Amino acid sequence: MKHFPNIITILRIVASIAVPFLILDGRLGVRGVAFGLFAFAAITDWLDGYLARRWNVLSKLGQMLDPIADKLLITGSLLALVAADRAHLPILYPALMIIFREIFVSGLREYLGMMRVALPVTSYAKYKTALQFIAIGMVIFYPFINDWHYAFAAVMACFYLATALTLLTGIDYFMKATRHV
Repeated sequence: MKHFPNIITILRIVASIAVPFLILDGRLGVRGVAFGLFAFAAITDWLDGYLARRWNVLSKLGQMLDPIADKLLITGSLLALVAADRAHLPILYPALMIIFREIFVSGLREYLGMMRVALPVTSYAKYKTALQFIAIGMVIFYPFINDWHYAFAAVMACFYLATALTLLTGIDYFMKATRHV
């Protein structure tokens, strides 16, 4: 059982690779499968860490793979959604901002790591990830609810709120890192 959390993380990576292809397929039924797989991957982001802590089986491999799985799921899904939904939803610029922040913070962590300085994940960043998952999930699911009168406003409000929190956490990490640069 000590490897089970890492197996879950690896399954999330596989799902993260599949979701963009399913989104880009274009068929509504396949989009539903993409949503289900995305929801599974988002839930397992919490589950693998919870089980690793609960069973006291934290590993270096899991610590390395978990953020990679998150970045793959977020960026891959965003890129596919921008390509598939650019005519229906104005998500290009917020998606680019989210992707920029994810890459920027990863680079910042790598740079600080060379100096043996840790940049731990903040509670705000955990909320950011959860809100990103909800917002992206809503965008994936949007074609199923687009006849609901307030669907567009609800999806866009959540997506832009996730973008704002993403940028705020990026600024927070940058401010913390400037002490060491």
